[in-house]
Amino acid sequence: MAQNIGDPELLLEAHLLGNSLYFRGEFVSALEHIKQCIAIYNPQQHHHHAFIYGQDPGIVSLSSLVEVLWFLGYPDQSQEKLSDLIKLAKELSHPFSSAFALIFACCHNHLCRDWQATQESAEEAIALSTEYGFPMFLAQAILFRGMALARQGQANEEAIMQMRQSLDNLLFIGANACRTVFLELLAEAYEETKQIEEGLNVLTEALDFMEKKGENIFKSELYRLRGELLLMKDEEAEAEICFQKAIEASRQQQAKSLELRATMNLSHLYQKQGKREEALKMLQEIYDWFTEGFGTKDLQEAKALLEELS
Repeated sequence: MAQNIGDPELLLEAHLLGNSLYFRGEFVSALEHIKQCIAIYNPQQHHHHAFIYGQDPGIVSLSSLVEVLWFLGYPDQSQEKLSDLIKLAKELSHPFSSAFALIFACCHNHLCRDWQATQESAEEAIALSTEYGFPMFLAQAILFRGMALARQGQANEEAIMQMRQSLDNLLFIGANACRTVFLELLAEAYEETKQIEEGLNVLTEALDFMEKKGENIFKSELYRLRGELLLMKDEEAEAEICFQKAIEASRQQQAKSLELRATMNLSHLYQKQGKREEALKMLQEIYDWFTEGFGTKDLQEAKALLEELS
């Protein structure tokens, strides 16, 4: 409709469809719309959209771009766009958009397994959300902080209780978007604190929500983490099925970063089972696809595992 009437202001908002496609895990289609949105956007010309629609369209599109690039296997480009996002948020001085950007910074740092950076972004988002009264971002930031603390060995029962309360708060205010992601964060905290059954129960809830709502953004990660928790119970056969489902989901989404991560899990399992050649072949294939990001944790660990298997 925006194209038919030739209104670039409406077309800018219409291309935020990319954000919805991102939540659905349709990363390639999302990227096309995000690029269109960014091509139209001018911060001086379009910042008034933040006061009409509640958030700046440049912030929304850049936030999605950061995550989509990572999922599709371009971690260095993703990091560059994160810098652009944080810079734009500071220039705009629009608190709600700044909080939005910080939550996506948390997500990016979480995907990159940079727990300290995740904690710092979360604490900044908590402070900003508390000051301006943004309950949704406050709850989301507490979830990211709790997961980051757990991954750094600093989580306690109170931190996990705060995470559960934040999930309840999000439901109470009707903020269901990315619920699968936030349930996954709680499952990670349970994994780190060796609460296996609690983690599995949370993942079951996340997978049910995913099936009902079509929120496939973390489909691969949900299966992969489920496999990790099952391995902690020595249920290798079920864990293998989960890792295979994670790989299949990532391939359907062309999410190379997720495919690499799930393949590493399955390769470790095959190595343990004496299937070294099979593990080497599949890990080498996905590793060789990458053209950047060789300083990231995932690619460094993949390289180390390849050397072990060779």
